[in-house]
Amino acid sequence: MSSKEKNSRYRSKIKIRKHISGTAERPRMTITRSLTQVYVQLIDDVTGRTLVSASSKSKDALEELKSVKGKVGMSKVVGKIAAKKALENNITSVVFDRNGYRYHGRIKAVADGAREGGLKF
Repeated sequence: MSSKEKNSRYRSKIKIRKHISGTAERPRMTITRSLTQVYVQLIDDVTGRTLVSASSKSKDALEELKSVKGKVGMSKVVGKIAAKKALENNITSVVFDRNGYRYHGRIKAVADGAREGGLKF
């Protein structure tokens, strides 16, 4: 067994993905975080395409992130940007995939920002 399979986040991710799948009408909103950045994708699992993506490193996020302090605030802004892009592509409802992370802190901030931006999940 590899060390990746022993990782509890990876095991949680596999369990979650068994039950969650995205479609074109209701894509899967997955979150990936590193120590300093946050990435959000809306994925259609039927065709295997990423419909919308947003990150804390994207050019459209940089202007909005200048006034925000901290990682949690940054995550909330990224959630709002992802929601705005989704609404531009006529996506109003998503399936939330926390990607094995616990639902608190930056993950919760992304979800709250997306809800404030107009997404339903």
